[in-house]
Amino acid sequence: MCCGLAALLGVLVHVQVTDQTVGEARGRALDRLGQATLAYEAGGRLPFRAGIDLSGLPAQLRELAREGYRGTMVGTGDPRPTMWAAGPADGGRTLAVQVDYAQGAHTIAGLDRAILWSSALAIGATLFVGAFAVTRVTRRLQGTAQVARRISAGDLDARVDDPRTKDPTRPQDEVAAVAGALDTMASTLQGKLLSEQRFTADVAHELRTPLTGLHAAAELLPPGRPTELVRDRVAALRTLTEDLLEISRLDTKRERLELGTERLAPLAERVVRASGTGTEVRVVRDARVETDRRRLERVLGNLVANAHRHGRGPVVLTVDGPRVTVRDHGDGYPDYLLAHGPQRFRTESGGKGHGLGLTIALGQSEVLGARLEFANAPDGGAVAALALPGRVGNATDGLEG
Repeated sequence: MCCGLAALLGVLVHVQVTDQTVGEARGRALDRLGQATLAYEAGGRLPFRAGIDLSGLPAQLRELAREGYRGTMVGTGDPRPTMWAAGPADGGRTLAVQVDYAQGAHTIAGLDRAILWSSALAIGATLFVGAFAVTRVTRRLQGTAQVARRISAGDLDARVDDPRTKDPTRPQDEVAAVAGALDTMASTLQGKLLSEQRFTADVAHELRTPLTGLHAAAELLPPGRPTELVRDRVAALRTLTEDLLEISRLDTKRERLELGTERLAPLAERVVRASGTGTEVRVVRDARVETDRRRLERVLGNLVANAHRHGRGPVVLTVDGPRVTVRDHGDGYPDYLLAHGPQRFRTESGGKGHGLGLTIALGQSEVLGARLEFANAPDGGAVAALALPGRVGNATDGLEG
């Protein structure tokens, strides 16, 4: 806008000064033409640079005079800038005068140069200052956006820390307001999540002791159907408590790996045998990986259990190098899970949900540094794919880099 305004002002000044200069020259030329007309009609001597049918008179002005009109025009073919004035004379001839227009043309040319230089200087200064100001604002916005991406990725300790938000005496612009609001939101969200994590951990720890006593008491009950039901419910509640404890440990992000070299095919077969399900194991390409065996078995066991609990058979576990997939042939994962990942205690349409199993599987895979993805097969069924990282080797060779 500043550049456009400077250009517009330059054009307006040029037009105004040009009109004024040309108007003054035309006035002088018409005055000279009037004097020459009086002298010509009186039969006296014509003024200097006045005459009948002068050479160099512009053709358009000559035709205008022959038609009986008076007019002026700036000459284009003259060696020096000239303002012509012409009018009719007897016998169809033309009476014309010449007025030196060099000073006016020089004034206009000098003004144009001044306008160009001043406009260029103003535009350059405006662009420099604007670029400097925009770059600062853009850099701050990019920093704020980067912090927002870190928060959305799970880094709740990320903060913009704009100095303007900490010093109330400094001017607060819109970027500082956005940065302050983002920091406040992150702090509030972090506080709520920490409270939730502490509550989950405290509840799980508090439940652990009475559940242990309840489990021991259930074992002392006489055999029978009621006893089996009580033992089954106590076992389910105990499993839920252990899952909550595991989630609370994963939330603290302080888990440590116990790395070792494992072959994936035998490990997958052990997981399937331990699950007691009819899961089919397919080995396309076996591989040795450096991983934490206990955590990897936990991930695969939860995926297999979830496939049988919420899907339909057949359930197939496939080992293809460092990539392990578990597929069922049920209705597939719900849309919310595909969009946002598994969520603890989230149920689908008020009915059955994926519970804590997939949440634990995702958390343990993050500890392993693996990538766990959820998708639905084109021909139906849910597919969970685990891609293991790190050093991978052939099952028949030693570990390779």
